[in-house]
Amino acid sequence: MDSKLPNNSNNKIPNYQSLLEKYNELIDKTNVPLDFSNGIFDRYKNPVITAAHSPINWRYDLNPDTNPLGLERIGINSTFNPGAIKWKGKYVLAVRVEGNDRKSFFAMAESPNGIDNFKFWEKPIVLPQTEDPETNVYDMRLTAHEDGWIYGVFCTERKDKRKPQVPTAAIANAGIIRTKDLINWERLPDLISNSRQQRNVVLHPEFVEGKYALYTRPQDDFIEVGQSGGIALGYVRDMRNPILEDEKIINQNIYHTIYEMKNGLGPAPLKTDEGWLHMAHGVRNTAGGLRYTLYLFMTSLEDISKVIYQPAGYFMAPNYEETVGDVPNVLFCSAWIKDNDGKVFIYYASSDTRTHVAVSTVEKLVDYTKNSPRDEFTSADSVNNILNQIQKNKELE
Repeated sequence: MDSKLPNNSNNKIPNYQSLLEKYNELIDKTNVPLDFSNGIFDRYKNPVITAAHSPINWRYDLNPDTNPLGLERIGINSTFNPGAIKWKGKYVLAVRVEGNDRKSFFAMAESPNGIDNFKFWEKPIVLPQTEDPETNVYDMRLTAHEDGWIYGVFCTERKDKRKPQVPTAAIANAGIIRTKDLINWERLPDLISNSRQQRNVVLHPEFVEGKYALYTRPQDDFIEVGQSGGIALGYVRDMRNPILEDEKIINQNIYHTIYEMKNGLGPAPLKTDEGWLHMAHGVRNTAGGLRYTLYLFMTSLEDISKVIYQPAGYFMAPNYEETVGDVPNVLFCSAWIKDNDGKVFIYYASSDTRTHVAVSTVEKLVDYTKNSPRDEFTSADSVNNILNQIQKNKELE
């Protein structure tokens, strides 16, 4: 699964050795945390996966007879929005790789430590097709479920055949695959729900009263959420016939918040002693366009539909460098890994272009989620939160 190519450049294109040296330099680069931290998480200096991390032999025909000028034949545009799992001691990401042709696919990349030296496996995932093949796929969440399978739930995109004259008209739904080795994948039917479109569908890692629980983001149109905006929860009796039942919004869009326009779950929640810890993305509209940020909330261990803690505002927003890319001013997270020692690796993408890591702990994330002030939804209440904190600190003097 090591993606490095052999150093022997005989019978390779003229610029192969230079390409290989630059590629290995990138792969071997050590990553370090940034100097500033808010105490909740540490950002790292370098993205963990970029388009340049894609193997040379995916992009170049290395035969000098058919590529005598050493030209790149297949361009890779971006690497972002991965799923994640700890597998055989390695940190493994199911990366959304987008080619210059704007088609996305999934490819596994692994690291020994979770923060650098990520290398793609030899080949992208060959995704089994349904009877109605999709045009595009993206944003896979990986969930190790208690039934013994590892599920990959991703977005499928097909042309909306009811609008043949509208080139951009599309239908999004949740595709489902499962595996026990991350190599051989079984395709299950796409999710069946009452919503016209589904985005950001995430499988809960445990059964709930004998059923599979799925978090959804139902919407009326491919882009516009419509009247049912928010994170929903529904149940499926059998993943081989995934009919969604009892779908209800558990975390709705709210006016003048970071999630007033779109509100969707990120990775599968982490189970803690205090409750289920969730990462989500919220979207609001600005004069400069849509702004995607990340936030945390927690649901009850006894009732996963009940939100028990939710701090005001965002947990993480794009820093200056992260605002630049194909879709500016976006942070999106669909992957995190919790180690046995409580350390949490948060894999997030910036501006639909590259993948980064931030590191925290379960203790810090739970403390932040439980003890940070909640949103009371007015400026006056926001000021009161600050005044209360000033008073508490004054009492320490």
